[in-house]
Amino acid sequence: MDDEPQSKTSASGKSVSSRVRERLKHAKKRFHANDNIAAFLEPGELDDLLLEVEAKFKEVLESMVIDIESDHNTQDTARRVAKMYLTEVFKGRYVEPPPVTEFPNAEALNELMIVGPITVRSACSHHFCPIMGRLWIGLMPNERSNLIGLSKYARLAEWIMSRPQIQEEAISQMAEVLMNKVRPDGLAIVMEADHFCMQWRGVKDNAVMVNSAMRGSFLKDHTLRSEFLSLLNLKTRG
Repeated sequence: MDDEPQSKTSASGKSVSSRVRERLKHAKKRFHANDNIAAFLEPGELDDLLLEVEAKFKEVLESMVIDIESDHNTQDTARRVAKMYLTEVFKGRYVEPPPVTEFPNAEALNELMIVGPITVRSACSHHFCPIMGRLWIGLMPNERSNLIGLSKYARLAEWIMSRPQIQEEAISQMAEVLMNKVRPDGLAIVMEADHFCMQWRGVKDNAVMVNSAMRGSFLKDHTLRSEFLSLLNLKTRG
């Protein structure tokens, strides 16, 4: 068929995914499912990757014995799935971090701040099933901290969660980014999520997973940690 997707190759005959993988290996950079590889993509290569994924997902459908030529429902599924993975649900792997303007803490604020709940959406890296949940962020700034806009917390969370993830590693990544950008005395993150890899398959149970990441004063100060968690309970109930 003339309109079948054609994955592009270089003059050396290498696919775009092979070229990107070689750059990563040469730089000794990890490229796990929840890593960002935007720095190793050259202009136009994301479009080429989309074509390559489309062609390979078409083969997956054919291996599942789905007649994508006569079935009107699946004729364009490979294209839709490739676009969904690379530009929507997993775009956090392929794009640079969102711009975040940082402001000095001019008033030397040093009281507990809580942001949330922030809606988060991801997919587990084990089965590529959805993860849907909420997270809360607690910050204890100091006079040297940077302050960022409220919406930026949500944008950073979306950038990190838009990759194949496991929940425990996702909030550790979020904690690392915020510690570097805000430089607070303490940081606390709590995430609550539904995992469709457990609800949709396997045991088919509706259990929710809750986990936390504590840094700095939240890790050392039991009173501060308790205050954050108690306020979180009020927000959850509300």
